[in-house]
Amino acid sequence: MAYAAAARTQEPAAARPFTPDELVARLVRAGELEVSGDDPAEAASYFDTDRFRFHGPGGFEADFAGLDAYFASVRAAFDDRSIRRGAIVAAGDRVACRTWIEGTFVREFTQSPAGPLPPNGKRVVLDLINIFRFDGRGRLVEEWVRVDNRDLLRQLGAEGR
Repeated sequence: MAYAAAARTQEPAAARPFTPDELVARLVRAGELEVSGDDPAEAASYFDTDRFRFHGPGGFEADFAGLDAYFASVRAAFDDRSIRRGAIVAAGDRVACRTWIEGTFVREFTQSPAGPLPPNGKRVVLDLINIFRFDGRGRLVEEWVRVDNRDLLRQLGAEGR
């Protein structure tokens, strides 16, 4: 009898873990939504918005609100945006990949590595290496990014800044 009472008070069993393919699919969808801006609520559902941490080049750190603000600046500055993922490796709760975010630079880019920059009308390709960590609910909780800021600034018309 004591065993039955104890069993009823235990936490429910954890959901089955996400497969690597499921985590990759979630990552792809989250990126598409952040770049397009089509459904902010759905985009946020792929993140643990309270615990998410972004680790970028040069020691740049942000939470989910900071990442969301960065993507808002990308959407505001670039038309004809797209995102592609390649060379994807998934193991456990981590996914690593190469990411390309492209767009035509037509309005001020407020969050460039050199600060606000005026548009140059050119096609820009942001070439990234990312590592993502997911929680047990398949939400993004951490991201590490490496990018060649020198090449990015050259494309933005701010080489040498």
